[in-house]
Amino acid sequence: MIAAMSTLFTNVTALLMDEDFTTLKDGYVAVEGSKITYVGPDRPQGSFDETIDCAGKVMMPGFVNAHTHVPMTLMRGYGGGHNLQDWLNQYIFPAEAKLDDRAVAAGAGLGLAEMIASGVTCIADMYMHSPVIARQVFQAGISANLSCGGVYFGAPEDFSPDTCEDCQAMRELAGQWHGAGDGQILVDASIHGEYTSSAPLWQWMADYAREHGLGMHVHISETRSEHEQCVARHGKTPIQTLDQYGVWDVRAIAAHCVYTTQEDWAVMAAKGVSCVHNPYSNLKLGSGVAPVPAMLAAGVNVALGTDGMSSHNSADLFADMKLAAILHNGVSCDPMAITARTALELATVNGARALGRNTGRIAPGAAADLILLDFDAPNLTPCHDAAENLVFAAHGSNVVMNMARGKVIYKNGAFLTLDLERIQDEVRRYALPLVFGGAKG
Repeated sequence: MIAAMSTLFTNVTALLMDEDFTTLKDGYVAVEGSKITYVGPDRPQGSFDETIDCAGKVMMPGFVNAHTHVPMTLMRGYGGGHNLQDWLNQYIFPAEAKLDDRAVAAGAGLGLAEMIASGVTCIADMYMHSPVIARQVFQAGISANLSCGGVYFGAPEDFSPDTCEDCQAMRELAGQWHGAGDGQILVDASIHGEYTSSAPLWQWMADYAREHGLGMHVHISETRSEHEQCVARHGKTPIQTLDQYGVWDVRAIAAHCVYTTQEDWAVMAAKGVSCVHNPYSNLKLGSGVAPVPAMLAAGVNVALGTDGMSSHNSADLFADMKLAAILHNGVSCDPMAITARTALELATVNGARALGRNTGRIAPGAAADLILLDFDAPNLTPCHDAAENLVFAAHGSNVVMNMARGKVIYKNGAFLTLDLERIQDEVRRYALPLVFGGAKG
């Protein structure tokens, strides 16, 4: 058996993301294997395989990007300037129909590299070709909750889990990957959305998740038309409609939630359903603004996501964290609607809770998912308040180290688990010509 690697961080200034929102100053953080073993002001006893001096830097938990479609990095900016439904039907769905495993692997690798370089250590991804994505995630070293985004467009009476392709994909993904790498990869059941499926699939996915101890991942009330058409079909909102089939009876994340109602929030709070806020994507597509402060006040756990790079254009979660704060402060005319603390919670501890992960905080026993930012950078100087700088001034390029599960996977611009040059070559030479008929610059 190979002994676990141990690392000691010295001269640490760190946002611990505990209940007291503590900032550790000039302290120590120790890591053994994949876990944090010590956090405090005094040097812990014992020897360590590696010592990292954090002078001039600030440590925080790695980001949890709680809603992604990582292979869609291939479609960055493609079909911009359209509403969601036109964008999907005219641009995205036709492009996706051309994808194969090799192209998905290239797109996933590129997206993961971008996320890692900007401080992400855990994601929840919903996409096709999920086993391919799982292999890329496993190599990259971050943690992931993966789902296949189940759809069903056939007649309800014709539904059979034995012939439904996404039911088969669900069983294969869970059987092969759930719990892989000592929990590095978890599998969630998933429904792409109410509008892309029907009751037999909802019931089957809910039953499968409950019987196999899986979570659930669903797009919910992203656009006004989606929300209102569901009400017209069923007399209930998407949250309430799926609730009838037990979809929310397991740990679940509901992505977007732009048009959810007070009644929806009551269901979500009671069932422990987490909203994943995707402010950048929702604004770019003209979908609207999710009522995040009201959801938080109603007891709903709210996490943060980028959505796919096709609708976001960037995987820098620092941008989404900043936007989440200033957007809601501006809309509500209240500078305290989303404080720096709340914004950081959306991106860390709340995301961890949404995904059922012991991460998002710096504490003994938590996963060693840690990032360092260079606070000597011009945009982070001076520093009167580390949280304020992290939320309102920092960007992904300030990240100088990413440790995921106790292993440094990115340091000073170098990827230690991914071959970025090879990935980019695959994107340019294979994936883009396959999907778009020629390399795109």
